[in-house]
Amino acid sequence: MKLFKLIDATTIKFLMVGVINTLVGTAVMFGFYNLLHAGYWVSSAANYIVGSIVSYLLNKYFTFQNKEKSVKQMVVFVLNITVCYLLAYGLAKPITLQVLSFTTQQIQENVAMLVGMCLFVALNYFGQRFIVFKSKQ
Repeated sequence: MKLFKLIDATTIKFLMVGVINTLVGTAVMFGFYNLLHAGYWVSSAANYIVGSIVSYLLNKYFTFQNKEKSVKQMVVFVLNITVCYLLAYGLAKPITLQVLSFTTQQIQENVAMLVGMCLFVALNYFGQRFIVFKSKQ
């Protein structure tokens, strides 16, 4: 797979949608964690429930211009989001806790959520582009 095929107009659109998702999801996640005092998993999950709805609609119709009407596609999207979420946040927390063991739990978990977000974006891009909204051309 050539690099130039990965970085194209679709990539730019995905990143634009990602900025919107990030603003909305981050506000939800850190609001839940710091204002509502919900835990790590509840806060990060709230981010992805809200963000996934925004992501599905914007990426389906704007980024990938996918017109398919399919329950299967929605199920695959949900599976993709779930796997990416569990992998990203499941890896981010223990690694960050180990690296930042000298800091408070609140700092560790806030940084872990940021690291999880970055991992999620990368995994989710490949899942959406090459599995969920794969072009049939």
